[in-house]
Amino acid sequence: MPLSTDGRPDASVGVRVIHAALDAGVRLLDTADVYCRSDQDLGHNERLVARALGEWNGPRDEVIVATKGGMTRPDGRWERNGRPEHLRQACDRSLQALGVDRIDLYQYHVPDPEVPFGESVGMLAELQSAGKIRWIGLSNVTVDQISAARRHIEVVTVQNRLNPFFREAVTEGVLSRCEDLGIGFLAYSPVGGGRLNRKLPSHPLVKQIAARHGASPHAVVLAWVLEQASNVIIIPGARTVEHTLDSWAAGDLRLDPEELRDLDEAEFDRS
Repeated sequence: MPLSTDGRPDASVGVRVIHAALDAGVRLLDTADVYCRSDQDLGHNERLVARALGEWNGPRDEVIVATKGGMTRPDGRWERNGRPEHLRQACDRSLQALGVDRIDLYQYHVPDPEVPFGESVGMLAELQSAGKIRWIGLSNVTVDQISAARRHIEVVTVQNRLNPFFREAVTEGVLSRCEDLGIGFLAYSPVGGGRLNRKLPSHPLVKQIAARHGASPHAVVLAWVLEQASNVIIIPGARTVEHTLDSWAAGDLRLDPEELRDLDEAEFDRS
């Protein structure tokens, strides 16, 4: 997302960032039609991902591309639209932007309170039956909504927020429910996003653990998120190659049980 929203770098830099991730070993790229500046810019990030994959010399067939539908960006705002006809049109636009015949993982971006949830999910089932989607995922959902969706579709992934500042995925039972059902959990904003992630280098406990491991504070937090359940996949954003490689390093960082407990119990100020 940071490669396509406000403050985005030049497209050539974005391609280098994606290539750095792929060269390091990343095999899941998460995007959305609304990762852009406004409705006049829809699909910017999807087109960037398509360009990067087209120019990459690695094994393209190993890479899973996940995208989303169900939001709009009028005048740069983030608004919901879960109407079935919108989801159909959004899916078709994403297919074109990504340059593919079938989307690997298509996610309902966020439930729309103005549209019955079953109608939105039902359209995803139709798109899957039509061969436009391989797997279906949900995002920003509750335990009850996961159960409701499973009456219509096989839910392969759930993408909800999870970081030390916001732990509702754990406290409200979404993460454990996904783990019990064998549903992959994509943790978005895993270091807090925007303003909050800038607090991490000065957090006393995070700083102490980072120094002990010779790692960055952000890598420590990513390692903590990964340890929350066996089905967690982190999807950190990046604007630079350096940030990308630092996030990748978190996969090899092993926090001991005492460090994990201390992080579980620590306060993370959102103010």
